Amino acid sequence: MRERTFRLGVCQLMSRTGKEENMQRAEEMVREAAAGGASVVVLPEVFQCPFGHEYFGPYSEPRGGESMQRMAAWAKELGVVLIAGSVTEQAGDKLYNTSYVFDRDGSLLADYRKIHLFDVDIPGKMTFKESDSFASGSDICVFDTDVGRIGLAICYDLRFPELFRAMAKRGAELIVLPAKFTTPTGEAHWELLTRTRALDNELFFAACCGARAPDGQPYGHSMVIGPYGDVKASCGESETVLFCDIDLSEVDAVRAQIPAFTGLREDIYRVAE
Repeated sequence: MRERTFRLGVCQLMSRTGKEENMQRAEEMVREAAAGGASVVVLPEVFQCPFGHEYFGPYSEPRGGESMQRMAAWAKELGVVLIAGSVTEQAGDKLYNTSYVFDRDGSLLADYRKIHLFDVDIPGKMTFKESDSFASGSDICVFDTDVGRIGLAICYDLRFPELFRAMAKRGAELIVLPAKFTTPTGEAHWELLTRTRALDNELFFAACCGARAPDGQPYGHSMVIGPYGDVKASCGESETVLFCDIDLSEVDAVRAQIPAFTGLREDIYRVAE
């Protein structure tokens, strides 16, 4: 029988320009999370480097590379489920924004290639086209752990509710989102979107953003949201490990009290599965 309660450790790491420095800092924060009792630990999106085209290619590695081996070793040594943010994955002549998940024995439990790429033009604030560097993934990621079924998405995916409904329909009770949300969009929509995705599907939602760097990016403010849309834990913009005790029985309780998710009228409209 699965344990329904566990501690989540969300590592809000600030990415420096040095890949090895970021790997060492990630290891320190994963160790801090495990020492604090976390059995599931999360890192941010593309934590090995700042979020910029000039870094993605030089910092990339093929699947099974040194970084992947090191992260697997952390999970095994510390006995945690490690949702290792995301890294730049080389696959032939393509790059993917990929998240690897390692089980407590260090084995690869799941992997996810970011589906929705951040191609935006906000007048007077920022322009960025993630698709200039990355190819898009095409597979929804839901995986089983000894604490429950977890769904996985990355950053800009947050704006597409159909993806999260599909994960919920596949049985996810917790969805984890490594991110590097920008400060302008974070100030406008970060909390609104994370709480809405949790509330829409009446499940837990953990959003791990990168910590604010000296250039003012990314937004920080990692959060864990409960199935009632309530903020269970949150932090500011600085580097920190955010802890949250999760009781997945709350998912069943909320869905029983307000059956908005279980009462979907699939005989009238199509629901993604």
